[in-house]
Amino acid sequence: MRVGVIDMGTNSTRMLVAEIDDGSVDELEWRSTVTRLGRGVDTSGRLANEAIDEVCGMVGDYLSICREHGVERLVAIATSAVRDAENGSVFVAELRERFELQARVLGGDEEARLTYLGALAGREPSDDPVLVIDIGGGSTELVIGRGAVVEAHASLQAGVIRHTERHLSTDPARQRDLEDLAIDVRKLIGETGVEDSHIRPVRAFAVAGAPTALAAIDQELDPYRRERVHGYQLSLESIQRMCSSLASKPLAERVAVTGLNP
Repeated sequence: MRVGVIDMGTNSTRMLVAEIDDGSVDELEWRSTVTRLGRGVDTSGRLANEAIDEVCGMVGDYLSICREHGVERLVAIATSAVRDAENGSVFVAELRERFELQARVLGGDEEARLTYLGALAGREPSDDPVLVIDIGGGSTELVIGRGAVVEAHASLQAGVIRHTERHLSTDPARQRDLEDLAIDVRKLIGETGVEDSHIRPVRAFAVAGAPTALAAIDQELDPYRRERVHGYQLSLESIQRMCSSLASKPLAERVAVTGLNP
């Protein structure tokens, strides 16, 4: 069966067209565009009209691609920004009215579970406990599991757009603001209880734009190459080095960093 999936996240809108056959997934086309649907949601509590229009325009483009591929089944999902915004239902209704598209808004727990299953798909089965981290634009999912079984999970109200808007107002960021941001995130993680789990992961997998950007920067990829990023191993030392370097640079210098998609 030929399937199309459109994922409307807080920071980006993605599309995958794939042929599904007895559990195997053969990718036919993949797209990802930064649309920032969740801009301003943390302060206003609402999706901006211009953000809705921009994402709807991108969805229209993606639907055209799906039709060109002869997609038989289409799945559309929305995550943190839409579930948090008081007018999230308006956005869902707009998609239905414009495109006859019924989007499904994932809850935080379901997003965490699907993130875990997706991150481990295609890997050799193992009973070793692992941690999966999904750093999105509006939320972050932490999932601990063994094999296909989720043992503990949490969805945090912490994301790259949400916390940039909440804490960082200068360019480059002030050190005290970065420290406040880190304290905020640590507090949110502590409140989840995930750290209290009796399971101690032996490996960690990270998905979404922030970790893949670090993988591309660490390899100085230009242009970006997904096959080089997927499965790339980042050391804690290299993560700390890159984060420190990026935080010290103004925007004009950050966008010029090799491997970072502006």
